[in-house]
Amino acid sequence: MRDDPATHGPIRLVDVVVAGHRGDVETALRAVGSDDPRLREVALGALARAGALEAATVERALRDPDPAVRRRACDLAAMFQLSGPLLATVRAALFDPDALVVEAACWALGESPSAPVDELMSTARSHADARAREAAVAAIGSIGDPRGLPAVLDALGDRPTVRRRAVVALAAFDGEEVRAALRRGAADRDWQVREVAEILLDAGGTTLE
Repeated sequence: MRDDPATHGPIRLVDVVVAGHRGDVETALRAVGSDDPRLREVALGALARAGALEAATVERALRDPDPAVRRRACDLAAMFQLSGPLLATVRAALFDPDALVVEAACWALGESPSAPVDELMSTARSHADARAREAAVAAIGSIGDPRGLPAVLDALGDRPTVRRRAVVALAAFDGEEVRAALRRGAADRDWQVREVAEILLDAGGTTLE
């Protein structure tokens, strides 16, 4: 769908932003079909703000040729109960060539009880970009599925940003293996890792007792 100047005139970015605040769904829907990827990206947020964003629109945006649009679609996918085609498309985003799309997909899946734990584990262990690994670890911790614990433990040997996320994720699990990992974290060379580990050890947590 392209803008028809004779009928509507060209869509400006400011028009799309305002449309979301005014509930102007027609303008936002026109922008979703624009040739301009920036308009398509902002239109998704405008539809969400107007309460008119549909899962099918997010699903299509997850296949957009522009990575910024795909990232925004992942962010907004968390608004929906992930199931069926939408869940399948978000899962596919874990293999996106853009690392920031993968990161956003992890965050979205972390909000879903039906998230693919095995695929998140694989991302946490092997993705080339630390941001994607960190987000996958966070998602595993958010889900709290015991199957994901080995990947969280492995992440404690990663770079500092990932280790910090991993030690936080340990709060979702229990057992002596977790307590041992926290004790190791309390001696980590990164002060933020040490601080979180010490807090969890001192507090015991709801699942560490």
